[in-house]
Amino acid sequence: MTATTTAPVATTPVPAGRRPSARLRAWATRAPLLPALIFMIVVTQLPFVATLVISFYDWNALYPDARSFTGLDNYRQVLSDADLRHSVWTTVVLTVSVVLASLVLGLGLALLLDRRFRGRGVVRTLLIAPFLVVPVAAALLWKHVLYNPEYGLLNGLLHYVGGPQPDWISDTPLLAVEASLVWQWTPFMMLILLAGLQSRDQQQMEAARVDGASDWQIFRHLTLPHLRRYLELGALLGSIYIVQNFDAVFTITSGGLGTANLPYTVYQSFYQAHENGLASAAGVLVVIGSIVIATFALRVVSSLFREEVSRA
Repeated sequence: MTATTTAPVATTPVPAGRRPSARLRAWATRAPLLPALIFMIVVTQLPFVATLVISFYDWNALYPDARSFTGLDNYRQVLSDADLRHSVWTTVVLTVSVVLASLVLGLGLALLLDRRFRGRGVVRTLLIAPFLVVPVAAALLWKHVLYNPEYGLLNGLLHYVGGPQPDWISDTPLLAVEASLVWQWTPFMMLILLAGLQSRDQQQMEAARVDGASDWQIFRHLTLPHLRRYLELGALLGSIYIVQNFDAVFTITSGGLGTANLPYTVYQSFYQAHENGLASAAGVLVVIGSIVIATFALRVVSSLFREEVSRA
């Protein structure tokens, strides 16, 4: 029995000066993203910085030479003015009601589409369609096709059954805005919750059925806890949009009859009263509120990703 030896393979050492550093490799990897990052900073961050600076000035567009630095006075006025406080309350009511109603309806539709039935693909496409409509077009659709007291579809149906003929926008202005937003955002909630339903552990579901659990017990003890993260994500993302919603309020009621939310008040202060400083302060508060909600949304999304990775 002979012993064999393997000669070591000679390698040519790379000079230290030619080795790319870890920092250089990291910059080379991130370099393709720099144009997008620069574009995002120019388009979003620079205007926000300008808005933040203007919010500290008493600046009326009709008297540009009379502007003066006022510090936090604009923010104090935003938080103390009765009309502005009412617009903040309207924004809260609008956001909470629309998000909750959209989540409940979206959950019901998601549970329906999670079952197999003939024509499910067509039904899913039709249910998603409202979310694809341009917000202004959706608001105009509700204002003229459904709410119009003379030729609207709702009053036409009520006339057919002998019911009253209300003026929906004048009688229930906030509810009219809420209904249009719920119609548009229910498909979004449905898609998120449907994705959550289809990510359930089917073996666990089958085991529960074999053990004799009813559909309600399965929904209460298995499905609903599994959907908690998806419900939180839908609520947070929906809140980010509804807090900043302007289209429905402007198109349906023009901010009248107590429906002016904070974004519409910003519009009024800027384009009608020409109070650039006051409008900028209100806009900064809207952005801060949106950032707070978005932070929670990002945490929920990251936790969902971590759960999916742990399952894999």
